[in-house]
Amino acid sequence: MDFPAPLVRGQLVRRYKRFLADVLLESGELVVAHCANPGAMLGVAPEGGEVWLSPAPGPKRKLAWSWQLVRVGDGLVGINTSWPNLLAEEAIRTGVIPELAGYGSLRREVRYGRNSRIDLLLEAEGRPTCYVEVKNVHLSRGDGLAEFPDCVTQRGAKHLLELADMVAGGARAVMLFVVQRDDCDRFRTAEDFDPTYHAGLKVAIAAGVEVLVYSCRVTIEGIRIARKLELLA
Repeated sequence: MDFPAPLVRGQLVRRYKRFLADVLLESGELVVAHCANPGAMLGVAPEGGEVWLSPAPGPKRKLAWSWQLVRVGDGLVGINTSWPNLLAEEAIRTGVIPELAGYGSLRREVRYGRNSRIDLLLEAEGRPTCYVEVKNVHLSRGDGLAEFPDCVTQRGAKHLLELADMVAGGARAVMLFVVQRDDCDRFRTAEDFDPTYHAGLKVAIAAGVEVLVYSCRVTIEGIRIARKLELLA
């Protein structure tokens, strides 16, 4: 995925009301940017940190800027939670995720389960339908370890139950974690932030839900899923 327009560098002044951020551009202009991330953003929203914004695609947008990246250490981290579904679709179509290759049909946001929508539905003649739930990951507290979630996610726990139900019904179900950073080589659930989700993932795995974790190459030009990470039980 390439950004449609060049990103603009700035300095984060503060993030507030979850979806807003004040950013000081290099030009000296102070702007309000949309922050497409409802999570706690632990470690990826440092006041004074280097951030990268994209200009709004059209005049109808309420805010003229969207926050896309933040520099953490020597690398960049994607903070926009609306990208992972697109990144996953792109990676599946181009064969970057071999575990999900060989399906002739890929649909997004298909209704299933208890009034939910599956992120990606893969179908092929002669194969079980594959339900793929995608989660964004940006949390890392060091030592090359990516973690999810960074706060309690009741919705995420619900999705695990629904994936397990799909397996029980004869389908294939995959929980795909997309890590929008490239400084990690392992992944685990953050039990201290959400013990219910941590336990729920173990139950889902025991029920036959597959878990895949892939990190991304993140640059100011774009973001692409790049390599598989080790899953720690």
